[in-house]
Amino acid sequence: MSSIRNSRSRLVTTAAAVVLAALSLTACDDGTGVTDEGASANTAATGTAATPGASSAGSDASKDSGSGSGSSAKGSSSSGGSSSGDAEDSSDAAEPGADAPAQKAQEPSGKVVTCEGSTTRTVAAPLTRPVNHMLLTVTNTGRNTCFLYGYPAVRFGEAQSVPPVIEDSQPQAVVKLAPGQSGYAAVSLSATDGSASNGRTEKSLEVYFQGRSGSESVGSGATPSLPAKGVYVDDSLKVTYWQQTMDTAIDW
Repeated sequence: MSSIRNSRSRLVTTAAAVVLAALSLTACDDGTGVTDEGASANTAATGTAATPGASSAGSDASKDSGSGSGSSAKGSSSSGGSSSGDAEDSSDAAEPGADAPAQKAQEPSGKVVTCEGSTTRTVAAPLTRPVNHMLLTVTNTGRNTCFLYGYPAVRFGEAQSVPPVIEDSQPQAVVKLAPGQSGYAAVSLSATDGSASNGRTEKSLEVYFQGRSGSESVGSGATPSLPAKGVYVDDSLKVTYWQQTMDTAIDW
C-alpha cells in the first residue's frame, strides 16, 4: 500500500517535474523567442526608424542647406538684383543724358530763323527753258523753320559785285521754309540775242543769303557745283527774288 502510494507520489513528482521542465523549457524558448523577436523587431524598428530619421535628418539638412543656399542664393540674387537695379538705375539715369542731344538735334525748337548756308543745301541747275537760265534750289536741312529774305547774292568766279534783282519778281510774302522744304530763285545768265558785253565762262559759284534788312548777307554762304564745262555769263546777269515754288521762279 505504502509502496503503491510511494510509487504514485514518485509518479506525480516525476510528472510534475516533467511538466515543470517542459514549462521551463517553453518559458526559456519563449523568452528567447520573444527576446529574439523583440530584438529583431527593435532592430527592424530601429532600422526603419533610422531610415526615416536619416531621411528626416537629410531633409532637415537639405532644408537647412536649402535654406542656406536659398539665403545665399537669395543674397546673391538680392545682391545681383541690387547691382542690376543699380545698373538699371544708372542706365536709366544715363540714357536721358545720352539721348538728350540727339533728341534736341532732331526735334524742332519752334523758333523761326534766317536761312543760311550751314542749315540749308543749295543746288544750281542750268535750264533749257527759259534759255540761258539757271535754277537755284535751297532746301532747309536744319531743325528750325527759316525765312529766305530778299534774293540770292550770287558771285560767279572772281566777280567783285553781285548782279541786280528783277524787281517785278518780288513775291507778296517772304518765303518761309519748314524743315525739309525748298525755296527757289532763277538766274538769267546772259542775253539771248548776244547784245550784252563782257561775256565769259565761269566754273565756280557762291551764293549768299540776306537778312531781314536786305542790306547785308548773314551766316555762311553756299558753294553749289556747276557743270564741268562751266556756264556762260555776261553783263546782263540778274536774279529773281526767292520764290515759294519752282514754277514761279522760272517765269522770269
